[in-house]
Amino acid sequence: MEVASDIHVVRVIGANAFLVVEDELTLIDAGHRGSIVMLRRYLARIGRDLRDITRIVCTHGHPDHIGGVHEIADATGAAVHMHPADMERLRIRLSEVFSGRPAPGAIIAYLTRAPTDAHPLHDGDVLPVLGELQVIHTPGHTPGSICLYSPSRRLVIVGDILQRLRGQVTLPNYIFTDDMGLARRSIARLAELDVDTILFSHYPALREGARDALRALAS
Repeated sequence: MEVASDIHVVRVIGANAFLVVEDELTLIDAGHRGSIVMLRRYLARIGRDLRDITRIVCTHGHPDHIGGVHEIADATGAAVHMHPADMERLRIRLSEVFSGRPAPGAIIAYLTRAPTDAHPLHDGDVLPVLGELQVIHTPGHTPGSICLYSPSRRLVIVGDILQRLRGQVTLPNYIFTDDMGLARRSIARLAELDVDTILFSHYPALREGARDALRALAS
């Protein structure tokens, strides 16, 4: 379904992926392993092909966002992009998982297969998508969580740094968030953006009052 001009939401296994439909296709997140079937079906519906995907951007390193990356990258030859802090986290050793009090995030990282040869994305990088798509490093949910901001469209793709519960924009899930204090500081950065629309990975888009909702949450 097209949720904004040239941006389609694709329901994959475990999450929403976003597909930027231009001459070349950019996929943002990839769901769990097996999501390529749903992606292929959606592409056929809009008259495109897997081979049109040239770029896969990962908002963070949880398996419902990167589990499908390997199969989709293998099928398309697309370049994979991810923040290096999450690439490092995914190299965690078993001894580190159980040093001190085991955290859900560390266990998830240990059990998640990292993308191969991912290109690093850093805060302030600009992708040549939608005119320009700015990378905002928003750590907290994971060390390398990023959001993607389109100034021209006044929209932001937020991964899992935000939820939308009972219609309200809220903090990320406490169980699966590494550092809620850091997440709050990241949300404060998002509240400074000029946005009309927020695109979530697990919830319907917010199309009205986005900036006010972010400012209220940040305060």
